[in-house]
Amino acid sequence: MAQRVGTGADKLTFVAQDEIWKNRLETESKARQNWFKKWGFLTIPMEELLRREGDVPKPPKPKIELPAHLRIRPVTPVEKYIKVLPSPPVPKTTQGFIGWRSTIPGLELERNYKIISCKGAYSKQLKWPEAGIY
Repeated sequence: MAQRVGTGADKLTFVAQDEIWKNRLETESKARQNWFKKWGFLTIPMEELLRREGDVPKPPKPKIELPAHLRIRPVTPVEKYIKVLPSPPVPKTTQGFIGWRSTIPGLELERNYKIISCKGAYSKQLKWPEAGIY
């Protein structure tokens, strides 16, 4: 039987901790290898970037008249779509103050929103072993 670790994570075995650590090192190694491809431009000095930019003059873009059906329509005021109802009076007790707007059907902040989560969904995404989920 595997021994249990006595520090903060008493539910993790040594094997599970080792798997999590290996996964973390592997992810860090991949990130280190891909860093230059994604962020290598940050290592070039600003003067050189400005010099490169000044070397190639860009030709002006020609103005094209769009047909009427492709033109952008004027912006509609937000007030036409969003109606803000006045708040009811504040409850007299401090206990009633917590969540007082969210319990009134017309004033709820989330509409058609449901939190769906299952145990271990995040750890599966991290590729942790079953013993690492508690």
